[in-house]
Amino acid sequence: MSQPVRRLLARFLLPLTLGTVDGLLNALTLTAGSLVGGGSRVTYGLAFRVGGAALVTAAFSVFVAEYAEGRANLVRASRELNLTARGHLATTRLGRIAATRSLAATAVACAASFLGAAVPLLVGAALPDVSWIVVVLGVLALAAFGGLLGRLFAGRVAVWTVAMGIGGVAIAWIGVWLDIA
Repeated sequence: MSQPVRRLLARFLLPLTLGTVDGLLNALTLTAGSLVGGGSRVTYGLAFRVGGAALVTAAFSVFVAEYAEGRANLVRASRELNLTARGHLATTRLGRIAATRSLAATAVACAASFLGAAVPLLVGAALPDVSWIVVVLGVLALAAFGGLLGRLFAGRVAVWTVAMGIGGVAIAWIGVWLDIA
């Protein structure tokens, strides 16, 4: 992997991970009950609505978290530098940079969340006779993503894969129990 790609991945790993997992969990939670319990068909409209819902929740939560962390770091730095005005650094160009970085992280999380939610549902819409495939794809995608994270973090890939897969099954079960869509 090239150095610029590594830097980019390091910068956006958290929003990419949050977005992808959030999107997959949204798809499982919102549709599992209908797909497994009643065997309802997935439509393209449902895929885009669930993807849109995942995008909006990711946008709000990731921006707030990233911006709050950036501002908190600047306030802490102001205190450590013994600046007279509380949070002085947060009101400077550095504060605007924190906002810009938060927007970039939000864009990455939004795209990942939308794709994480919509892609399994779009496959389900393309294969209407096997709508349960959405749940299987969601769980498998979470397990595969867990394996990827395990490799990135030099962790035990099998443990990450199994843990994320079990988490996906648990969320799907909750989705079946809630029966939302």
